[in-house]
Amino acid sequence: MTWSSDSFSPLDALWLCLALCFLVAFIIHKASTQLPVVNRKSTLFILFQDLIRYGKTKQKLNRSKWLTVFDVPKRWFWHFYAISVCWNVFLLLLSFNCMHQLQPYPSWLTGMMEILAGVPVFDGHAPQLSTVLVQLLLCVHSLRRLLECLFVSVFSDGSMHLVQYLFGLGYYIVLGLTVLCSDKMARGPSTHLNQLDWMQTAGFLLFIAASLVQHQSMVLFAGLRKGKSGRVETLAHRVPEGGWFELVSCPHYFAELLIYISLGFVLGRFSVTWWLVVLYVLFNQALAGQLCHDLYVTKYESYPKHRRAFIPFVL
Repeated sequence: MTWSSDSFSPLDALWLCLALCFLVAFIIHKASTQLPVVNRKSTLFILFQDLIRYGKTKQKLNRSKWLTVFDVPKRWFWHFYAISVCWNVFLLLLSFNCMHQLQPYPSWLTGMMEILAGVPVFDGHAPQLSTVLVQLLLCVHSLRRLLECLFVSVFSDGSMHLVQYLFGLGYYIVLGLTVLCSDKMARGPSTHLNQLDWMQTAGFLLFIAASLVQHQSMVLFAGLRKGKSGRVETLAHRVPEGGWFELVSCPHYFAELLIYISLGFVLGRFSVTWWLVVLYVLFNQALAGQLCHDLYVTKYESYPKHRRAFIPFVL
């Protein structure tokens, strides 16, 4: 693995800011469990909880009627992955065109990258092969999650905040640009297929393993609401069992973190930008995992005491 010489960019500042926001939200949530009941009924507290919760963790939140105006169905999660597939496949095709036809990226795209990277992009240089591999794996990940949302997951009538929905729509757009910017801010010759090192190979294997864990978790989740015939019999929430659920309450969130770590390895160089993305994913998934874990612990008296929320044996 080589090191990139990219300086701290506006894009780095964006990801660092997002990571810190979710870290602060995580800390506030953990601390809020010690607040007096009267404080947990305040408008400010309810607004905060309304913004960080979604789905089953939001259903028992005692909100004012006007706050429900901003609810959108949680089942709209598939919109995020549909956007991701379309956008990142488009960027992947542009990268292939740049590599094989030596065609530069469109001016509007390079303009966006220059704003985010804070440095001029080098149109005369084809993207690194490792960068294209990351783009390809990101497309595979998004397509799998889209298919799972459409054909595996069984969504209830849970909701998410409009702000969360809009954030999710923009997230994968910025993520695709982040991959390209990480490539353009790096220095060094292009990587050829026979030059992929052991770290990139390990990253690819980790990507496959983490994707399988995540898929297994989604299948087990869906199975809680289906009968032996495979038909949906209930929309009630039950205690998940089997697979990595025996170690953590949210193995699908842990697998998501591993997937982003694996993409960092496949990138083949230490990019400050990408590892700030990983830091954001860590705090984002930790918050979501903790909210789910807290719900399980309070709702089910017999919930396994040894299970962690998000990372086995750690958190």
